[in-house]
Amino acid sequence: MNFELLKSHKEIQKAARDFAKGEFKKELAIELNKKHEFPKKIWKKAADLGFIGIHFPEEYSGQGLGALENILVAEAFCSGDSSIGSALILAAFASECILRFGSDELKKQLLPKVAEGEMLSAGAFTEPDHGSDITSMNTTAVHDGDDWIVNGSKTFITNGGLAGFYIVLCQTDPDADPTYRGMSMLLVEADRKGVSTMDVGEKMGIHMIPTAEIIFKDVRVPSSNLIGKEGRGFYQVLEFFDESRILIAAQGLGIAQGAFDRALAYVKQREQFGKKIAEFQVTQHKLADMATKIELARLITYKAAWNFDQGRIDPKLTSMAKMFAGRTAVEVADEAIQLLGGYGYMAEYEVERFYRDAKITEIYEGTREIQKNTIASAVIGRLK
Repeated sequence: MNFELLKSHKEIQKAARDFAKGEFKKELAIELNKKHEFPKKIWKKAADLGFIGIHFPEEYSGQGLGALENILVAEAFCSGDSSIGSALILAAFASECILRFGSDELKKQLLPKVAEGEMLSAGAFTEPDHGSDITSMNTTAVHDGDDWIVNGSKTFITNGGLAGFYIVLCQTDPDADPTYRGMSMLLVEADRKGVSTMDVGEKMGIHMIPTAEIIFKDVRVPSSNLIGKEGRGFYQVLEFFDESRILIAAQGLGIAQGAFDRALAYVKQREQFGKKIAEFQVTQHKLADMATKIELARLITYKAAWNFDQGRIDPKLTSMAKMFAGRTAVEVADEAIQLLGGYGYMAEYEVERFYRDAKITEIYEGTREIQKNTIASAVIGRLK
């Protein structure tokens, strides 16, 4: 058993950190956050350097690397800045559905555009009436000649309104029992007639990432836009979650590390009662707890990514990683604010934004309660 990263991993880590240090300026982050503006220029630069779609094969403009390398970049970006980093690591969100299940034609058509920073992608799974429950879908797709006709709506869609295409989970067999056996995954291009979007409104955090409701009204897409096998959409989404939840765990891990770094720098220079704040035992204990949580989150997140790269699907492990790293992000960012006191509440010192950005990691890609259901199911097994 070897816990040491390879030289190539450390080089990727360093490159990502250097990029974040050079591009993620505090003043720019605060400005973009106020404007709710996606960091397009930085996204383009990141794509040019190969950070976007790093886990895509080289034939699709990727670097042929795995989930571990992808999450190393995610961690470095989100520790550099919680808002810019989160926007960049989710630029290719759900494109993995095409990579893992799509036809060669769809891969050649779309994956290079995502990796090269020409197009954002989005997964349209959540519905207004169902939330975390994806075992039932109101969005339908029916055959009409050589096409599918899609009707329905999705909500809380990351990159909604800016994405070039949506991976849509639809009910294609209304008579299936249980219903999830009649679901399929379709690719719907954003510019197709009948597709419209509406911003969901003011959010607590991740202000640089557009979040929208997507409405499909008699949207016609060709049969070739089917991703994977008809009737297997639900199972494909679950398999995708086993990869995407590791990415969200890395997002939480990076945010926690970034908040910790800022708090540590502050207490080492700030004086109260004639002493550095870092000299007080209560501060030291807080830092010890924060560092321990981050290290534990890192270990389980790295293990989950490594395990995925070995070709193993382990929903229990990926759910543990996401649940623990997300909780760590919230708790560490909360303590960071406490260590900075009144300054922690101010935008200039960043940790309040890290705190607001952290919370979403406990919500999207399945709430922490959903992760606990998955973990408990694996632990208990079948009951006789």
